[in-house]
Amino acid sequence: MTAEASQAGPSAGPASDGSRPLRIALLTYKGNPFCGGQGVYVRHLSRELARLGHHVEVIGAQPYPVLDEGHDGLSLTELPSLDLYRQPDPFRTPKRDEYRDWIDALEVSTMWTGGFPEPLTFSLRARRHLRARRGDFDVVHDNQTLGYGLLGDLGAPLVTTIHHPITVDRRLELDAAEDWKRRMSVRRWYAFTRMQKRVARRLPSVLTVSGSSRAEIVEDLGVRQDRVHVVHIGADTDLFSPDASVAVVPGRIVTTSSADVPLKGLVFLVEALAKVRAEQPDAHLVVVGKRPAEGPVAQAMERYGLEGAVEFVKGISDAELVDLVRSAQVACVPSLYEGFSLPAAEAMATGTPLVATTGGAIPEVAGRDGETCLAVPPGDAGALAAALTRLLGDDELRARLGAAGRDRVLAHFTWARAAEGTVARYREAVETARAGRGGPPRVTATAPQDPAPADLDLVTDAPADTGGVPVTAADTSDRESRATC
Repeated sequence: MTAEASQAGPSAGPASDGSRPLRIALLTYKGNPFCGGQGVYVRHLSRELARLGHHVEVIGAQPYPVLDEGHDGLSLTELPSLDLYRQPDPFRTPKRDEYRDWIDALEVSTMWTGGFPEPLTFSLRARRHLRARRGDFDVVHDNQTLGYGLLGDLGAPLVTTIHHPITVDRRLELDAAEDWKRRMSVRRWYAFTRMQKRVARRLPSVLTVSGSSRAEIVEDLGVRQDRVHVVHIGADTDLFSPDASVAVVPGRIVTTSSADVPLKGLVFLVEALAKVRAEQPDAHLVVVGKRPAEGPVAQAMERYGLEGAVEFVKGISDAELVDLVRSAQVACVPSLYEGFSLPAAEAMATGTPLVATTGGAIPEVAGRDGETCLAVPPGDAGALAAALTRLLGDDELRARLGAAGRDRVLAHFTWARAAEGTVARYREAVETARAGRGGPPRVTATAPQDPAPADLDLVTDAPADTGGVPVTAADTSDRESRATC
């Protein structure tokens, strides 16, 4: 892209920072805003970027992103995959007339051999699309695809968000694998993380959502520390807000779990619930997520006789989700690791008191134990039970933690602040690219220091790479959840 092309674009007044509005290509290989953090990120960040006066074109594959309507300069371009993990036929074999090119063939062959192809194949399609539209964008923002196709000249400088390294998920699942067959299957599924490590090391500008994730990216992916910048994300504080008209249900505990995988720690919360009910018989759990038909959580529910005390809800609207959180006496995040933890921020924004583990970046969001939440070690059902029992039995403590949690989110974790910090990094990337081409220096907004709360110290490869270990029927339930989110 030439300097002249960079200056061209839709006629409009200045953006909120006083500079020319940017034309942003925001890439996401999965965009479901109701399951998993990546879709939520794209939905809210794109809206806030448009509110700041920028032109945002979201380019995504299935499940396609759902964008908020009524914002000028915000649009969606569909870049379809073969949608191999769609409902009701996940892991399907496409019909002959669905194949369009060699990328489609690569996608299917990787799935057939037990791998996850979408980061690689989306990146290849995105590269082709962006090169055909050279000059249309000032900056390309990749939302954790980290595929080979995004290396090299895309027609505009690249900024990449890594929420957290997927190598962490891989490590936890391998630790939880019951036998050699399961370990082989996990290694094959996560083969794409080798590609992501290679790509990440070559990226000029990486954004991440927490100091914990920044440390993991440097350690696990080998990215240079000076290339990784923290821009905290947050809650939609207009939507997730207190409402005294919503009745609080005695004993209700709410949590969010996108899949029955070790990372989310749901099995420890189920075990904790059994202990809590010994003292608080009305205690019950509502899980926002899919009910597992088998696996550790289903087994724990049966073992402790909790079928009537654990409810799973799925496919609810934003308004229903907010009212569900408001109706709880306690919200809980039992995860072993989180790169940020949107559920924690959203629950705190409603004024619902929080019990959370100290896994990953959760303390950066939830704050100090006893001040804005009750904090417990990850993987400790006994500590979870003690904290839940304490909070359910103390009206004054719930009120104090709920109010303090809301204040913390408003001060540090909003999407408006996230968009402002992201734009500063965009402008820095554009200026760096211009300087590399020998263009004249230009005055732009100065990128701020990485925003952080004062208590931050709390703290794919081709199928042949792994021998083609096939996916088994026992693996499909949790993989289906991950692949469709």
